[in-house]
Amino acid sequence: MTGWRAHLISREVLPFYLALLLLGGTALVLDGLLHVLDLVWIGRWLGIPGVLLIIGSFGYSLARRKWIKVRSPAGLLRLHERMAWAGSLLILVHAGVHFNAILAWLAVWAMLINIASGLTGKFLMKRSRARLEETRARLRAQGLSDEALEASLHWDSLTYDVVRKWRVVHYPVTLAFAVLALAHILAVFWHWNWR
Repeated sequence: MTGWRAHLISREVLPFYLALLLLGGTALVLDGLLHVLDLVWIGRWLGIPGVLLIIGSFGYSLARRKWIKVRSPAGLLRLHERMAWAGSLLILVHAGVHFNAILAWLAVWAMLINIASGLTGKFLMKRSRARLEETRARLRAQGLSDEALEASLHWDSLTYDVVRKWRVVHYPVTLAFAVLALAHILAVFWHWNWR
């Protein structure tokens, strides 16, 4: 395997899959632990803090749209990622308790697709930004003028702009997850034994 391929796999592909495997593995371990300790009832309630963490993670989206002001967008992005990961973990443990609820499992699958979409966007953005900056630095080192540099980077810049639009996919998936999760929550309240 050539050096750039090994570099691409170790720096880009592996972290993506490891993040997904860590989430799934941690959920399985926690769910198994709840079963072994005969604390399955806790899993039934983990959906609530999970949903609250995911709702809290939307602060990043509000800041991106300038609906709220923040000092550190990069810090808020990291907080968004951590809160969404923790919330998703709690929801996966919660879902491990209910194998017969079709609506809930549709919401879980939409959440997993949303996670994959978010991680894909994160790694694609990081990779395309790094490539653009590497090319810019290499061309500058060759002594290109600013005008020649921009002309040479035209297609790379267009590619980077297209990659930045990955949210066009991420937002509808997030909306589908939100609608399915809300439908699941409403169904739980509808069928709740209120007596």
